[in-house]
Amino acid sequence: MTGDLDGLSSAELTVNGRMRAASNATLHCSFIDGNGTSVDCIYKPVSGERPLWDFPTGTLAHRELATFELSRFLEWNLVPPTVWRDDGPAGPGMCQLWVTEADGEGLVDVVPVGELPAGWRHVLDAHTNEGAEVSLIHADVEQLQRMAVLDALANNADRKGGHILVDTDGRAWGIDHGVTFSPDPKLRTVLWGWAHEPIPEHILDDVERLARSLEGAVDPIDRWLDEDEQSMFRHRVKDLLRTRRYPGADDEWPAIPWPVF
Repeated sequence: MTGDLDGLSSAELTVNGRMRAASNATLHCSFIDGNGTSVDCIYKPVSGERPLWDFPTGTLAHRELATFELSRFLEWNLVPPTVWRDDGPAGPGMCQLWVTEADGEGLVDVVPVGELPAGWRHVLDAHTNEGAEVSLIHADVEQLQRMAVLDALANNADRKGGHILVDTDGRAWGIDHGVTFSPDPKLRTVLWGWAHEPIPEHILDDVERLARSLEGAVDPIDRWLDEDEQSMFRHRVKDLLRTRRYPGADDEWPAIPWPVF
């Protein structure tokens, strides 16, 4: 992904339109980078956040920043470059580089029951509104293995299939991280294909590096979270390193976001 990060942080934003399918105000914007090129981005102002019963009002943009910084700290770069803007067109909020999706390159899909393709993982079986039996599946690729761990660490309550994008270079990106880092268990995701299986050691090596750093303060992440959220984030890191396995769903919280896509 290319883009002028200085421009993302400071260039004047032009609002091109609103993403009407989004729950909160999500504006498609553009700015002119240092080479005079127009660059697309997404801007989510705090003023456009819909109040939620289980997340403090006005904190969703902060959680987007915390998830980006976590991905960057791990050197996984699964979240598009994301910055805080005090001077957005609708006030303070987050700004994230736009991902141009490749046609037909989705990593989450629905197929008829019993027709799991090679190189894919089964998540669950269900029925369509018309009564057809289908399976929710996702690709068995390392980028999604890392994304599943990222979601477990960030306690992502909304990893829909549509929140996983594949760009024109074939790279996967996770977006829409406004409901992360709750101190209460809230993991909801379509990436359950590795549930309870061992996490690859080279991925755990990065988590162990994170754990060592978290013995002190990690300002890029901690600055966006309150004390309880920081504490439970560290607890999740330690717990993952204790089990060394992908988490599994339980009966205390819905395991799959709705809608799935």
